[in-house]
Amino acid sequence: METAENKLLPTTSECNHALKNVLDAMYVLNGRWKLALILCLVQSSKRFNEIQKEMTGISPKVLSNELKDLELNFFVERKVFPTTPVTILYQATAYTHTLKNVLSELSAWGEQHRNKIKETM
Repeated sequence: METAENKLLPTTSECNHALKNVLDAMYVLNGRWKLALILCLVQSSKRFNEIQKEMTGISPKVLSNELKDLELNFFVERKVFPTTPVTILYQATAYTHTLKNVLSELSAWGEQHRNKIKETM
């Protein structure tokens, strides 16, 4: 088994670079709802009310703001159809799939953490 003493520590420059990258990612994906919204829309395109029903607990104002932020960062596309009344669909973009590994790892870690907490109870 390799111990921490045998591993090379990252340089200050490497740490600073990694920190900058993590802060950039967290800036884009911050908030309680963004990753959950992305997961909701990866399955299929949805209308605003469909999203709100699926995302229990989010207010319409917060949902609207989160969708706008995700649209500005190229994770969600808003499609308007000229029907009566107007139909608006929100869908995940191809760029959203770049988060596949992040979401997978986060899901695995969340399960691990939940199990750890259960063990201590």
